[in-house]
Amino acid sequence: MPVLSSGDHGRQLIQRQLRRLGKLRPVVLADNDPEPLHQLRVSLRRLRTALDQFAPALELPAGVQARTVASVARRTGHCRDLDVLRLRLQVQLGPQLPANERRLLDRAIGRLERERAEAFASLVSALQAGRYRRLLERLHRWQQRPRFTPLGELALVPWLVDWQAPFSAGLFLDPGWRTVDPADEGLHRLRKRIKAVRYALENLEQWCAPPLQRWLEELRQAQGHLGELHDLQVLQGSFAASRRLRALATLPVLGAELDAQQQLHWQRWRELALRLHSDHNRQALQRHLLELGRPAPPAGKPPGRLVSAADFGG
Repeated sequence: MPVLSSGDHGRQLIQRQLRRLGKLRPVVLADNDPEPLHQLRVSLRRLRTALDQFAPALELPAGVQARTVASVARRTGHCRDLDVLRLRLQVQLGPQLPANERRLLDRAIGRLERERAEAFASLVSALQAGRYRRLLERLHRWQQRPRFTPLGELALVPWLVDWQAPFSAGLFLDPGWRTVDPADEGLHRLRKRIKAVRYALENLEQWCAPPLQRWLEELRQAQGHLGELHDLQVLQGSFAASRRLRALATLPVLGAELDAQQQLHWQRWRELALRLHSDHNRQALQRHLLELGRPAPPAGKPPGRLVSAADFGG
């Protein structure tokens, strides 16, 4: 079996996302379900990570850069944000409200649906735009005859640590881990940093030992709680900022429910944050990252593990 090179692994990651984007595009344009649009955004972000992470291994055609993909992904954002807002109001919060508040909420949702129709028209233009189509066409042609740098021709496994290092380095130095203010803007920046680390390590996940895979799962949970916290704060702030939603700012039950959900995700984030950046976990994580791709230790010498909730009685 031929040795997998760094360049070929990068090519496989790009190919996986190109296939997903090709399958998702007609489903997104059909607009029968908001989930494919979310998956399209995720796939664009993963494509961006693969291009950025393995750029030193790949000789890509002109015009194909991670920032070009990021620009396309941003253009899908407004429509997806409105989908999330509508679902949160309609499905998560609506059933908790009394009839008088629900009537106001339903009117606000109707206005959001009209705004979403406008945003979807812009999304269709973005997906049919020449810039997006040229990007995919260039990548498809490159896939047929990929070109790698001298580094990209080298075997992947001896370079696993280096391929993840730019993303994980300094993660726990971010002040967001230690903030005590749930409204701190630094939490949103930390969430994006966590997502970048996650995607980069998931691109190497088949070489991650079980402790690293467990740590990745906890990062997913941390990102989820921070995302929920941020979305709820944005939603609450939009009541005052948006003429279409201003009436919702005066609804007491809705306000109390938003506050309760924010508190729940803040508490869960704090518990995870304390565990993830504890001295023991940081040091264990550093060892596991340095051992990427190494053979398992001999029997009788189990590797170090990351601390779990059980170690803290929770």
